Amino acid sequence: MVGSLSLNSVEPRRFSEVEVDLAWNVAGQVAGSLARARLTETRRRLMTAIEQTPDSVVITDTDGTIIYVNPAFERVSGYSRAEAIGRNSRLLKSGHHEAAFYEEFWATISGGDVWQGQLVNKKRDGALYTEETIITPVRDEQGAIINYIAIKRDVTQELQLEEQYRQAQRLESIGRLAAGVAHDFNNILTVITGHSELLLSQYYSPDDPRRQEVGQIQQAAERAGMLTRQLLAFSRQQRLKPQVFNLNDAVINLEKMLRRLIGEDVVLITKLAPDLGSVKADPGQMEQVLMNLAVNARDAMPRGGQLILETANITLDQSGPLSPPLPPGSYLMLTVTDTGVGMDADIQARAFEPFFTTKEMSKGTGLGLSTVYGIVQQSNGQIQVESILGQGTTFRIYLPQIESTAESALLPSAPVTSMMGQETILVVEDELPVRLVTRRILELRGYTVLEAGNPRAALNLCRQYQGQVNLLITDVIMPDLSGPELAERLVKSYPDLKVLFISGYTTDVLDEYGMFGQDNVLLEKPFTPDGLTRKVREILDTS
Repeated sequence: MVGSLSLNSVEPRRFSEVEVDLAWNVAGQVAGSLARARLTETRRRLMTAIEQTPDSVVITDTDGTIIYVNPAFERVSGYSRAEAIGRNSRLLKSGHHEAAFYEEFWATISGGDVWQGQLVNKKRDGALYTEETIITPVRDEQGAIINYIAIKRDVTQELQLEEQYRQAQRLESIGRLAAGVAHDFNNILTVITGHSELLLSQYYSPDDPRRQEVGQIQQAAERAGMLTRQLLAFSRQQRLKPQVFNLNDAVINLEKMLRRLIGEDVVLITKLAPDLGSVKADPGQMEQVLMNLAVNARDAMPRGGQLILETANITLDQSGPLSPPLPPGSYLMLTVTDTGVGMDADIQARAFEPFFTTKEMSKGTGLGLSTVYGIVQQSNGQIQVESILGQGTTFRIYLPQIESTAESALLPSAPVTSMMGQETILVVEDELPVRLVTRRILELRGYTVLEAGNPRAALNLCRQYQGQVNLLITDVIMPDLSGPELAERLVKSYPDLKVLFISGYTTDVLDEYGMFGQDNVLLEKPFTPDGLTRKVREILDTS
């Protein structure tokens, strides 16, 4: 009831049928006008809601020809209303789904049922997007289907976030696994690396054919060690130690290793800016960036080629080449170029995705470039890739320039005059293979080596030799007593004793043992014979 119409007379009387009929006619016309007005208002509100809803609304006839789209459809698909109306809904077809998929949902809606699911469609510019879609048949008064209405919501970004979350979970699992096995794995690699280098230096002459075979073992151990570091970098188990240094020094320090890593059929060319500024980053991680890019470049040049490393000072503004742009300012650019097989656009788009690799299963993990990307991002920089199939690939890394006159943390180490020595060294290591290879390396350099499999045995040996031990080399984490606790006891009794810690555990674990104080010297496993003896000599020669 929306109102009333009444007939009144001053004199009491019965209204005639004509008067009553007139009243009914007037009331009917007024009611009809009100109903039409209300229907018009309802339609207006409904159309306003459909026009303003953030979900796409598409109405088609029974053949799929579009007869209505709302503004949200235009924003999402890129097609204007004029371009869409009158065309079949197949204009959105992406080719992502098989024919059976479309047959199934058309059978559902033509049978009068509602279809609900995800559709991968194609925008006007060719980009693919995913929509959560509900398609409902519309019936007339007789029950016949006359239209279909589709309510669609773009869920592309949500799916990407879900995938990133799942990826993060996978990385976290890998990180826990890597951290759990890193200690044992690094002990094994120490033994492999140590014995292979001893074989090369002691038993095989340069022209011995067996030298190449042992060299392959050595290279495999190096790559295994690199893989461990990549996994730990992903899990953020490595401690960041930002320092101000010069990128040129990082390249120079790694040049010898890089030449050995890439092989004789790849020519390494360096073009280093003489006036290069400084950066603040973790030197070890930046070396890992160079190593990963060099390995990728080598694999991209199976028949040989050139690997070019360049450094330069540049200034970026808002119109720079990066997306998203870096803040305007002074940057250093490290360019790594190879003349290899190159990458197409699709591979370039996925190059930094974790676990994505174009290599054979036994030759690639898909972690190298994503590790590089993560390190550069953590260093407040950005990386860009350009590639042409058949011509090669260029990676450009941009890092903020630091105004500092401080001496670089990566200046080439002063040469050690001799790796030989005559001092007495106590090696404390609960892993027998690691202890034996460490002893063998040091004895070949002339040192007198005592060994202990646990801290208690080490304490007894020191009591026997009464201050004759010059250097303690101890594992950090051992049963009963830790390396730092053992060192504290021995230094208290023998103040002149010097200490070198070794460990294959991740840095977050070592941090709990206070290993990153100023006075502690740590050599991480796996270490090489040269790395060990150089560190030993540096410590012993320090006053």
